[in-house]
Amino acid sequence: MPQSRTIDALLAKYSESHLHPTNELIHFICVPVIMFTLLGLLWAIHPGVALGFSIAAMVYYFRLSKPFAVGMLLMAALMLSILAVLPQATILPLSVAVFVLAWIGQFIGHKIEGKKPSFLEDLRFLLIGPLFVLSFLYRRLHLAY
Repeated sequence: MPQSRTIDALLAKYSESHLHPTNELIHFICVPVIMFTLLGLLWAIHPGVALGFSIAAMVYYFRLSKPFAVGMLLMAALMLSILAVLPQATILPLSVAVFVLAWIGQFIGHKIEGKKPSFLEDLRFLLIGPLFVLSFLYRRLHLAY
């Protein structure tokens, strides 16, 4: 019997608390928004902090799945590029406000689901959430991950 890859096990575990269609939809919207606003919060500290965080996340993603890492690299590059052209004074207040709203959305989704967020059990799931969303796109495009 073939051994399960770590990424497959993590996605399976994550999906256990993301089965309700409304919760999934909320996550498809809120997870990328949280990712963008987290990078915005880090960018407000210093652009190098946001870049350093992104690099560290990419190292983790490459260890899990090269195809996912490429997708996350493209997404992070797009988000960092947007942050680079936004007026610096708007990044922190916008990121704080939208970050809070997106997390409220996430918790509403989990209330609907009737299950607690996965990251309360294992902090790695904060990095798996974006891969969960990306996995739906990869499957739709018939891309292996």
